[in-house]
Amino acid sequence: MSISWFIAKRYIQAHRRTGFLSFITTIAILGVMLGTASLIITLSILDGFEREIKEKVVGFTSHIEVQGYQNRPVEDYASSVRRLNQEIAGIRAVSPFAAREGMIRSGNAVDGIYLKGIDPLMNVLTYSQHLVEGSFISADRKGLPQLVIGRKLANRLNAAIGQNLVVFALPQATAESVQPRAMQFQLAGIYESGMAEFDDIYAYANLYDAQKLFQMGDAVSGFDILVKDINTIDETSRQVQKLLGYPYYARTVFQTYRNLFSWVELQKKLSPLLLSLIIIVATVNIIGTLLMFVLEKTQAIGILKSLGAGPKLIQRIFTLQGLAIALVGIILGNLVAYGFCWSQLTFKILSLPSDIYYMDTVPVLLSPVNFILVTVIAFSLCMLTTLLPSRAAARLDPVSALKFG
Repeated sequence: MSISWFIAKRYIQAHRRTGFLSFITTIAILGVMLGTASLIITLSILDGFEREIKEKVVGFTSHIEVQGYQNRPVEDYASSVRRLNQEIAGIRAVSPFAAREGMIRSGNAVDGIYLKGIDPLMNVLTYSQHLVEGSFISADRKGLPQLVIGRKLANRLNAAIGQNLVVFALPQATAESVQPRAMQFQLAGIYESGMAEFDDIYAYANLYDAQKLFQMGDAVSGFDILVKDINTIDETSRQVQKLLGYPYYARTVFQTYRNLFSWVELQKKLSPLLLSLIIIVATVNIIGTLLMFVLEKTQAIGILKSLGAGPKLIQRIFTLQGLAIALVGIILGNLVAYGFCWSQLTFKILSLPSDIYYMDTVPVLLSPVNFILVTVIAFSLCMLTTLLPSRAAARLDPVSALKFG
């Protein structure tokens, strides 16, 4: 054990018997702890928000969505699907769909929906993973056409599994007839994604039934595309647009939901910056704490210098004392942050209104990177704040210290 750490430890132990200095030390430790914990928790929640939104939005919209310009139906889509799979290496799967706005009726209840017809055998998305009742659309077209809707929509319609529902296709502006076309469906399943934007509106049916309802023939509205690497989504989208050309229009999920992802990015940039001020304020408290230690130990510093202790030794003593306070605060902050994140993941303590935040509980992503990053930043700031009081202690004149200590 070095002499500087030995003396620093004796000083810290001595302060336990000094009520006021012990209180100030506790406040400094709590400040570092709260600053560290709040920043880690914030980063974990923001990462959780980003992950949840990406997973849920992509699960309902795909990585890339290709549609016809001005929502025109796309003819001969089979050849386009083959070209995409053969010529673009970054594509993992392609699935055609037929989708339009419509109305749905159950008894006397009527509501608006966005009906999306998909091929159950080629479907690349994760709708079925969110089912809470019934089953997903079957490829077998025997009996009434099947329909899957969100729980919130089902509650508003007071609909139950097996019940017959009527879906109306709204007439297009270019259509000769202004009468809506109707088709009866049987409710096969109810899903719940936790995002009101989808649970309130989206309904899913077999591609063939949607084409029949919308009078599209063999045409489709577009394709859902999944890419092998989400980091190459922009480049893959450009390749799709270049390959297919007019009348196709390719949009990535980040372009379709630009406002949503921009909000997440803004939160990730501003929140850590603002909460970093908590750590800065907490580390500044260390300066005041150490300066009070220096004032109390002025005579002891004079004795050490008269015995031959140099300025570097004195500076190391108070630097180690400050870093010990900081280290205790940082360790406690990490433990508090981990305890909160684990509790939220396990017990879902904090809930959210899903119609605003796209999820019903506060999401958390436990990432070691967040803990390491905040720990390094907090420890670095604490090292900087210990320099001022430790240098002040090192510059004390031993004669003055013994005289006025």
